[in-house]
Amino acid sequence: MSPINLAIVGVGKIVRDQHLPSVAKNPDFELVATASRHGTVEGVKSYTTIEAMLDAEPSIDAVSLCMPPQYRYEAAYKALVAGKHVFLEKPPGATLSEVADLEALANKQGASLFASWHSRYAPGVEAAKAFLASTTIKSVHVIWKEDVRHWHPNQDWIWQAGGLGVFDPGINALSIVTHILPRPIFITEAVLEFPENRDAPIAADIHFRNADGLPVHAEFDWRQTGKQSWDIVAETAAGQMVLAEGGAKLLIDGALRFAEPEQEYPSLYRRFAEIIKAGKSDVDLAPLRHVADAFMLGKRKFVDAFHD
Repeated sequence: MSPINLAIVGVGKIVRDQHLPSVAKNPDFELVATASRHGTVEGVKSYTTIEAMLDAEPSIDAVSLCMPPQYRYEAAYKALVAGKHVFLEKPPGATLSEVADLEALANKQGASLFASWHSRYAPGVEAAKAFLASTTIKSVHVIWKEDVRHWHPNQDWIWQAGGLGVFDPGINALSIVTHILPRPIFITEAVLEFPENRDAPIAADIHFRNADGLPVHAEFDWRQTGKQSWDIVAETAAGQMVLAEGGAKLLIDGALRFAEPEQEYPSLYRRFAEIIKAGKSDVDLAPLRHVADAFMLGKRKFVDAFHD
């Protein structure tokens, strides 16, 4: 079978660090074009807009969209109307409504749409899901704290309305939690901290429960210095489970049960090829729905101005 002719839109850091190496190692794909205002990839045809790229390269089969979420809907719409399969970087969009509209359009066009939650493909996630399914969960505590100055230096879009602020990393935690817990959870209360000079939150403290009353507490913060924290801790009848380092390691009562090298983006592209071949889409909006609920239900607390 011929490789899937792939184009990437938005050539930035995440593309260079993750997408390009993953595509290069995947025989199901061949990178044939890029569209970006500033970035290019050596040896690959480049365009400054997705419109110019789609017009000039009719052989494109699929498009990976890696621009900020506020601008992704229009590009995805154009790609789907042109009959292309679409990979959406996380979060899949700025609103639930626009992603739902894209899913309906993909179904109408007979194209595959992929909402890619990369943290779900961290090596310890499936083992954590299996462990939690085998026992009684008593409580869950999510600690997702990192230094925005390190991970997103001078990226103004992330602080703008629709950029999600601390939920940009926090949604990674939500993508894992919504995958590994046996039953859906719902927000009961939240406090969102907004710098007085920004439109998006720098921290969030959120409480959830499920239909059985299981308490889940999530702490997201972008002001962490030193060691970064990406941990999910569950107290269970079979002991304490810690899914640590963003899902890279699984510990039960302090004993390491599972650890493998990170393969998140290679796994995403394997999944994208799989759904294209199967003629279906993979669009789970649960993580983004929780972010929307936090903004709807959460109390706002204003804190000192933030400066890069």
